[in-house]
Amino acid sequence: MPEATLNVLFLCTHNSARSILAEAILNLIGKGRFKGFSAGSSPRDNQQPNPLGLQMLQSAGISIDGLHSKSWDEFGLPDAPHMDLVITVCDNAAGEVCPYWPGQPATAHWGYADPSAGDGTDAQKLEAFRQTLLALMRRLQLLVSLPVEKLQKTMLQNTARDLAKA
Repeated sequence: MPEATLNVLFLCTHNSARSILAEAILNLIGKGRFKGFSAGSSPRDNQQPNPLGLQMLQSAGISIDGLHSKSWDEFGLPDAPHMDLVITVCDNAAGEVCPYWPGQPATAHWGYADPSAGDGTDAQKLEAFRQTLLALMRRLQLLVSLPVEKLQKTMLQNTARDLAKA
């Protein structure tokens, strides 16, 4: 019997950098076992993914097709995909009161500094995006390599939280 695909939602405040990177990476390396999604707690009007983040994904050979910024409200709608795991990737989103997620998915916080923050040059910011992409890639590779028994709902939350220490 084939394994069910685990849906993972990555949250950040604006859904323009870290959560977008995580969604794209997981969809590349998830091998059909995982499907990545991303959203923000309060994306700005007309929010778009950070162009430097998209540039870094493309230069790493990761598809940016379909990536767009959106509110986490979309994932509380009746026709939204069911989430198995919700991971905050920025400290601001981790401190916010999250909405009720249908099915009560496992949750974890993986904090990363905002690669778009600061007044550095574009080259410095691009390097920050590269470092964030590499850090996310390492952690997500650990997640997708977990044996099936570690991905059962009762184990998933503890496992995802342990990966925050990796």
